[in-house]
Amino acid sequence: MLKKHRRTWINQKDNDVDLEKFRKNARRLLKTCISLGPVYIKFGQWLSSRADILPQPYMKELGKLQDDIPAVPFEKIKPIIEKDLGPIEKTFDYIDHNVLSGASIGQVYRASVNGQEVVVKVKRPGIEKRIEDDLKVLKKFLPIGLKFVDRNLGFTANAVVQQFIETIREEMDYNIESSNLKKIKKNLIKNNRILVPSVYDDYSSKNIITMEYLPGIKITDVEALDKKGIDRTQLIGDVNKVFFTMLLSHSLFHADPHPGNISVTEDGKIILYDYGMTGSLDKKTRMLLVRLYLGLLEKDPSRTVNVMDELGMLKPGFNRTLIEQAIEMSIRTMHGKKPDDVELEAFMELANKTMGKFPFVLPKELAMYLRMTSILEGIYLTHKVDFKFAKVLRKVLEKENLVYDAYIEELKFSFNKFTKSISEIISIAPELKRFLDETHSLQLLQKKPKSNTLLSGSILSSAIFIGSTFLFSSNETAGIIGMVSSVIVFILFAKFKDR
Repeated sequence: MLKKHRRTWINQKDNDVDLEKFRKNARRLLKTCISLGPVYIKFGQWLSSRADILPQPYMKELGKLQDDIPAVPFEKIKPIIEKDLGPIEKTFDYIDHNVLSGASIGQVYRASVNGQEVVVKVKRPGIEKRIEDDLKVLKKFLPIGLKFVDRNLGFTANAVVQQFIETIREEMDYNIESSNLKKIKKNLIKNNRILVPSVYDDYSSKNIITMEYLPGIKITDVEALDKKGIDRTQLIGDVNKVFFTMLLSHSLFHADPHPGNISVTEDGKIILYDYGMTGSLDKKTRMLLVRLYLGLLEKDPSRTVNVMDELGMLKPGFNRTLIEQAIEMSIRTMHGKKPDDVELEAFMELANKTMGKFPFVLPKELAMYLRMTSILEGIYLTHKVDFKFAKVLRKVLEKENLVYDAYIEELKFSFNKFTKSISEIISIAPELKRFLDETHSLQLLQKKPKSNTLLSGSILSSAIFIGSTFLFSSNETAGIIGMVSSVIVFILFAKFKDR
């Protein structure tokens, strides 16, 4: 069924898709993931970010998948705490034996340390062995399953599996989560609208992380937020700004902003929890993403494809013309609005449909980015406020001084392409000169030495060809037409050289 739905979604026209059928089958997939246990729950969450694999309705349903599974009794958790931190009675003032929240990898408890309220996240007993056993099965059978869904996915199947394995292994090491939390807290320290809990290093380990207790209202609890008089339009704007600032300006971003990981204080400040799933983008990749957004906002398919290629998202030997046409058609169907009015949902649909049509490669960190944006979309839709994603995004780009830098990078890209074209022209110049010299010599040997039709045609076609190579750097289609025209001109002059 997934294979059929994927094909239908990729090739859909206005009213071809029965969304309820899509959702129904996606819910079956969601239930299957839950029944199979921790690895498959995590894998379902991972798939919710894979626009290159799943139709968007499937992604939305799997995006609802939470790690809410039955808790392990505290008696089985206690030995893990005492092995790493020592006797509980000597370590904590107290620890509540009732689970505050439970997930597939760890469980969270309230406690107190030296009079300070804290939360303690502890890894489930035996979880590492179970995960490794499940990963062996997944690694063996998933590539086969993906190829069955679409043979194009064979190109990315092994990469998808490896990316997922790397992600879940990182989540199992709480030292990594602690480090990520500290980095993000440092990056956001100047933003007084955001709260990130502090880590208690002396009470943390690879299997345990103890953090400051920061209570708040769940981001999707609309009724409670309204009772406190929280401006939800501003709140959604602030959430968008903080996540896209992390994504585009910082080296690390929170990649799991589901409602359970975001709360709001009574005065409207945003609290971010759980840093087990993060993404890391280097400066070059972040700037490429900025350029990608600008290309979409400014309706420029050629620039968009250039950036996608630079991001490593396109299969070697891709059909550029075909992909540009797909992006151009997708942009035109974005509700006919001006660029500033394009919604986040339209962006996600664009990426999803385009990546579904062609054998794209989705690098690990870009998959994390898509997961982040997809989950945020669900939060926005819950609030139903007058929120324009593109307008807020542009403000983020301008505030972080990223638009200017992006245009500089565009100029660099165009200049490099131009110089490459020049180099190619220079490399063929000797051959072109030799061809013209030989043509001139043949003209002199003919019975009608005054006739220089072929020579004139050669010069004209050469001029057209060289001009086309310059044009190619800015407009590939026009450049190709010019090159073909130069050949036609030469053939015509050659045909009539004796007339």
